[in-house]
Amino acid sequence: MPGFFQRTFVHNIGLKIISLLLAIGLWLAVAHDPPAEVEMKVPLEFHNLPDNLEIDSANFTEAQIRVRGPERVIHRLQASDVRAEIDLASVHPGERTFDLNGGQVHVPQEVEVVQVIPGQFRLSFDNRETRVVEVRPRVTGNFASGMRMAGVTADPPNVEITGPRRRVDAVEAATTDPVDVSGAVTRASFVTQAYVPDPLIQVVHPTPIRVTVIMERSGDEKK
Repeated sequence: MPGFFQRTFVHNIGLKIISLLLAIGLWLAVAHDPPAEVEMKVPLEFHNLPDNLEIDSANFTEAQIRVRGPERVIHRLQASDVRAEIDLASVHPGERTFDLNGGQVHVPQEVEVVQVIPGQFRLSFDNRETRVVEVRPRVTGNFASGMRMAGVTADPPNVEITGPRRRVDAVEAATTDPVDVSGAVTRASFVTQAYVPDPLIQVVHPTPIRVTVIMERSGDEKK
């Protein structure tokens, strides 16, 4: 009997005391770590959009998500730790209503989703279109006294744009960032970029645009 007692309780008693203290400390940490909640805005991640389609609405890009978990975990939680993913694999041109719930929100261990706002949202989709449009330079500034602009060119003169068909068809031209010709008296060149104001339209393979402005004296104007 003494041998059993010694083997069970006395052998490696130092390690056993340390293990017991660690277990007690862990229990105390958990017992004194009350649950906490926090709300955060999380950008939506859209996955599996068919190659021939584009999202044709930009009015819904994030959700407000309330989560709960141990206070120590919630205090360390970052917006990047929470992801709301929407699967677009089955969408077609037109409008579509999506449910948004906790099952689509990915959170760290020990954290649960309490609420997602909104619970539903709508997106519209259109076929992707690509076309070439003219580049129109945007010239600003005060001309030198007695000077006027005789001509302006863009090189390259065109760019290719892509996006939802309805929006691409409505684009007349791309424009450049403004170039300031204040004080120019002959010819001036500027390197800038071309863009389309619609945020859902992109310039394909954007490259620098060289804008050349030719100035002449107002008296040189043909009569």
